[in-house]
Amino acid sequence: MSRPPRDRGQAAVEFAIALPLVVLLVLGVVQVAVIVRDQLALELAAREGARAAAVARAPSSAAATAASAATALRPIETSTVVGSASVTVTVRHSTKNHVPLLGLAIREVDLAASVTMKREPP
Repeated sequence: MSRPPRDRGQAAVEFAIALPLVVLLVLGVVQVAVIVRDQLALELAAREGARAAAVARAPSSAAATAASAATALRPIETSTVVGSASVTVTVRHSTKNHVPLLGLAIREVDLAASVTMKREPP
């Protein structure tokens, strides 16, 4: 069965209209996945830094060293607050947009993770 001449190319036109929206949606999902991956890496770095600081004689340097070793994200900023019974390590990182086209809308995302652990004798 042949189509009337006015319906020819309709699917191609609909595809051309929908394709940019689908591509932007997929790129947005990829960028969210990259940000979530970086957040999880920061949480791991903060946890490792807090554990190292909780058992070290010099908590600040131990936390920074352990946090840097736990993640490949660079640069990271590590801050340590030492209390009498606990230590809190906060790790910060600014992740850049890695996905084309979305860089115009989302330039950088500031991520942070903080972990508090009970101090143990070194």
